[in-house]
Amino acid sequence: MTNTEFIAAALEEDIREGDHSTLACIAPDAAGKAVLKIKENGIIAGIRLAQEIFHYLEPGTEFTLYKNDGDKVDNGETAFDVTAKVHTILQAERLALNCMQRMSGIATLTHQYADRIKSYATKILDTRKTTPLFRAYEKEAVRIGGGYNHRMGLYDMIMLKDNHIDFCGGIEKAIDKVNDYLDSTGYNLKIEIETRTIDDVRRVIAHGGVHRIMLDNYTPEQLEEAINLIDGKYETEASGGITLETIENYARTGVDFISVGAIIHHAVSMDLSLKAQLA
Repeated sequence: MTNTEFIAAALEEDIREGDHSTLACIAPDAAGKAVLKIKENGIIAGIRLAQEIFHYLEPGTEFTLYKNDGDKVDNGETAFDVTAKVHTILQAERLALNCMQRMSGIATLTHQYADRIKSYATKILDTRKTTPLFRAYEKEAVRIGGGYNHRMGLYDMIMLKDNHIDFCGGIEKAIDKVNDYLDSTGYNLKIEIETRTIDDVRRVIAHGGVHRIMLDNYTPEQLEEAINLIDGKYETEASGGITLETIENYARTGVDFISVGAIIHHAVSMDLSLKAQLA
């Protein structure tokens, strides 16, 4: 889905046959100005998308930007002023705020995780635990907050998780079938495989045929043992129940990536408001 398609569908959901509140009391040609006020400390995100929403309704909309995506912001600051027809401002307001609040909350939480391990080489990854049809923007917010994107969907990477392995009949069989599939189809995709035990790690190392080994629900001590076994032969990723309080213990092991679904699905939206600015 393109940005234009998303914006069109979201506005159709909200406006349908008409914004009757605005139609009833505001002249169609009335012009106005509004201010995007920040009401919480954090990392701002979604400004670019907000501009696209306003420009979709009125290409001549004018913005004065005081903040950019990724900036640290404080309660009481202003992100931007917007000047347009009043109808445009009132119709775009809720969609722009919904997107910015959600994205800013994700960027803020991601930044908190990334900041905890900034002295290590380990990178924070998101997951596919996202809001349907809003994934691209949630993952953009992760990047704005200092994290990195895992696969965007089921189509751009092979990930053999526990259910794939169990349904297929084992680690080695799953790896072989995936490589045969890639050879026959010509797809150039990286292969990641989930392991649940140190024995699983040994089996993957002995068999080969993958690019990254996921170490799921390991303790930091178990993770360190696995990292030593892998010895740089494959990329490594830790996942499963890792929190702000424990993430540094995992990064200390030298693991390449830590995936944290919570940076998206546990993020709390930032409090923002769009207020009319009257002369």
